[in-house]
Amino acid sequence: MKKGHINVETENIFPIIKKFLYSDHEIFLRELVSNAVDASQKLKVLSKNGEYDKEVGELQVEVILDKAAKTLTIRDNGIGMTADEIDKYINQIAFSGAEEFVQKYKDSDSKESIIGHFGLGFYSAFMVAEKVEIITLGRYEDATPVRWESNGTTEYTIQETEKETRGTDIVLHINEESAEFLEEARVGGILNKYCKFLPVPVIFGTRSIQIEDPTGEKDEEGNVKKVSSEVPDQINNPSPAWTKMPAELEKEDYTQFYRELYPSTVEDPLFHIHLNVDYPFNLTGILYFPKIKENVEVQKNKIQLYSNQVFITDSVEEIVPEFLTLLHGVIDSPDIPLNVSRSYLQSDSNVKKISAHISKKVSDKLKEMFNKDRKDFEEKWADLRIFSEYGMLSDDKFADRAKAFHMMECTDGKFYTPEEFKEEVKATQTDKDDKTVFLYTNNKEEQFSFVKSANDRGYKVIELQGPLVAHWIQKMESTIENVTFARVDADTLDKLIQKEENIPSKLSEDEQKELQPIFEGTVNKDMYKVQFESMSETDAPIMVTQPEFIRRMKEQQAMGGAGFFGAFPETYNMIVNSNHPKISSILAAKGDERSQKAKQLTDLAMLSQGMLKGEALTNFVNRSIELV
Repeated sequence: MKKGHINVETENIFPIIKKFLYSDHEIFLRELVSNAVDASQKLKVLSKNGEYDKEVGELQVEVILDKAAKTLTIRDNGIGMTADEIDKYINQIAFSGAEEFVQKYKDSDSKESIIGHFGLGFYSAFMVAEKVEIITLGRYEDATPVRWESNGTTEYTIQETEKETRGTDIVLHINEESAEFLEEARVGGILNKYCKFLPVPVIFGTRSIQIEDPTGEKDEEGNVKKVSSEVPDQINNPSPAWTKMPAELEKEDYTQFYRELYPSTVEDPLFHIHLNVDYPFNLTGILYFPKIKENVEVQKNKIQLYSNQVFITDSVEEIVPEFLTLLHGVIDSPDIPLNVSRSYLQSDSNVKKISAHISKKVSDKLKEMFNKDRKDFEEKWADLRIFSEYGMLSDDKFADRAKAFHMMECTDGKFYTPEEFKEEVKATQTDKDDKTVFLYTNNKEEQFSFVKSANDRGYKVIELQGPLVAHWIQKMESTIENVTFARVDADTLDKLIQKEENIPSKLSEDEQKELQPIFEGTVNKDMYKVQFESMSETDAPIMVTQPEFIRRMKEQQAMGGAGFFGAFPETYNMIVNSNHPKISSILAAKGDERSQKAKQLTDLAMLSQGMLKGEALTNFVNRSIELV
């Protein structure tokens, strides 16, 4: 038996590993299973290169839980180690075996992936174990099986032992504080999270299946009876869809893989993008467009990042542009730099290149769909709209590309790109300052009367709704030349699209001044500004509007913007149509009848905007009954 000290530069390496390198203790299992997969992949490489001429056999990794013995074992039948290799790869922890192996065979034609990048991966075992054993038999003809053992200090022992099969067992004697890792459900959950798509079969426990009775016993109908049988439970899919070429997959394969990623999701994705790049960086993956709901935040953290099929994280903001975090799916790249614990991403030029590539790939796909089948694209637009708006707001390059496919739906059901809509309405909706006004509604039912008035004038109104609209409109006004947006209920149509001609007022200035205090008495003067406008006789007698600027600022504040201006109060304009006969009739009324008529007209305007509630609504109803 040989005794020695692990070759480290400090006696405190294990506390450092426990407290700093691996903040999440469950990661130990990912590291050890990944190392076991590495050992299997290395054997495949050696066999293909003619450096191992024996039977490779069915390679697999087995995780064995023994609650009574308080042990957790990770077993592989891969490359194995000799005493000298243990000394090199385990005792001298500054040296990474996987790194050396990758460098040696980097020019090989073999495509087997080597997961490990860090020599410290094995030592994560000591986060949860009071003692760790390595029982291993190397691949060589005359190899002697050896046992390595350490209790978490820098001291270890190594001696010959008995082992008949090639490969390595890592035996963890779980400490008292980490008893949770002796629970089958806990271990199974970790394996399902990190090892679901490892490239070598991973076995954990058994599962029951129904098979035909080996004795051949038959039921009353003459069929061989079914009996339960326990078989090894393989918890991973070694060949997930993203590792295959697009030509090998059908649409059903992509949908099935989506279900595999998100088993609790009810709806199918709209479509997918298959990533497959090998220059100037390696990147594979499949991104799915889900049916995006209005709540943007709910959709995030659905993209899973892998490195050579090992799950790393689902927080991919460093790699994927922020708006693309609304997508679902998988990204796998060995070129993404990770820190020593493989838990956190590190920023470098490759990350930026990958991010830019993914953004371009997505915009190219949307443009292709738009050009190929516009009708189908329009049918999907309700789910794509928020995604596209988000992208245009957060990524200037995407915004530039999106001009070719971003859609706006008109209240008549037709779809336009911003440039198409500008051409459509330029002749009728250009004001005296040569600005083309895009009239819009965020709720065509609630704003029906305003939309109808605009349509009656020959104007077109687009529907814009959702949490990002206020910011998106501001972006469009700064990028599309001579265009301004105005919500259809923000003011009178003549003010929203100001022409040269003005409609003369039937009320004189003195008459307007006489009516002003009567209407001001019907509302809260701090919230409502009463103003007279000369409008068409067919327009409403009174309109309640909120200025476009005020409403936009409030909407942007609700989404976390426009904070520089401070909180905006609820303020509205109450516009009195000086040409409507009902307004003129108030002048002819006497005493309380004036204020009663003014209040009734004001409440009608409030009611049309859904702003009449509570006691005010009850009073209006009672007053209306009396007037009938």
